[in-house]
Amino acid sequence: MKVVAFNGSPKNNGNTFEAIKAVAKELEKENIEVEIVHVGNKVIRGCMGCGGCGRNMNERCVFQNDEVNDWIQKMKEADGIILGSPVHYSAIAGTMKSFLDRAFYVTSVNNGMLRHKVGASVVAVRRSGGVPTFEQLNNYINYSEMLMPSSNYWNVVHGAKPGEALQDEEGMQIMSVLGKNMAWLMKLVNSGKNNVEENEREDKIFTNFIR
Repeated sequence: MKVVAFNGSPKNNGNTFEAIKAVAKELEKENIEVEIVHVGNKVIRGCMGCGGCGRNMNERCVFQNDEVNDWIQKMKEADGIILGSPVHYSAIAGTMKSFLDRAFYVTSVNNGMLRHKVGASVVAVRRSGGVPTFEQLNNYINYSEMLMPSSNYWNVVHGAKPGEALQDEEGMQIMSVLGKNMAWLMKLVNSGKNNVEENEREDKIFTNFIR
């Protein structure tokens, strides 16, 4: 089994990376491969709401000048996905948000590509805004009908300078427990595929309130 983790921090080896690495350590103990993709240092434009990915149905965003389409295929091939972001104004870092908006819309309108995969979110913060950012990341997972493991607290680590998150003993335990629970859930899903029939995906009903 394989997990792909997306690091939304501009810093390659910052506290978001340390949070992801702590989760990955537990996954790798269970022989689950983890690939970490650095998103936060790239130039990625946001979704334009053109609907091209839904019309083309080719599992691709219409924008071709960045790595988003390659990352979408990594998500498709993986059994689990980790979304990691630092906190910018109590919210997801801008580049990460642009990637998530595009990637998750493509996967949603192309037959729910991420449905029933295991997904988890982790956040690194200096002081405040960690929980709102965690909830925002979880919105993508929930919308995609993914399965979400929990930990023993919200998945947030604290630290300002790169590496300071390692001093957050509770935060590191949260990530460790998350990794263990994610591995267990992934094994349950993998085991159940041959024993439990998967329910059919329903076509999305869209309701507009202005007529």
